[in-house]
Amino acid sequence: MVQHQARLDATFGALADGTRRGVLERLGRGEASISELAERFDMTLTGMKKHVHVLEEAGLVTTEKQGRVRTCRLGPRRLEEEAAWIDGYRRMLEARLDRLGEFLAHEKKGEDT
Repeated sequence: MVQHQARLDATFGALADGTRRGVLERLGRGEASISELAERFDMTLTGMKKHVHVLEEAGLVTTEKQGRVRTCRLGPRRLEEEAAWIDGYRRMLEARLDRLGEFLAHEKKGEDT
């Protein structure tokens, strides 16, 4: 359970940042070097390396060094656990809203009589 929670925390933490989501979108179209990503997002190499590291720790990106160039590509994670957590949370919220709707309908009937 703790490992599962840590994985969710790492993934949601990585996805919480707009730049990192943008990097994932960019890598969805094909691999890119850290230099290309830094230029695309108008940031320093050091800043982009930090973003890539967070994505790599979450398993969302892999990197490979070839000479002086570090190439990034989408990682092996497919977010099944995260999607299941979101779905469970959505179902819980919908059930609560359904109960609220039933309560309000019952209250309205009481006012009409």
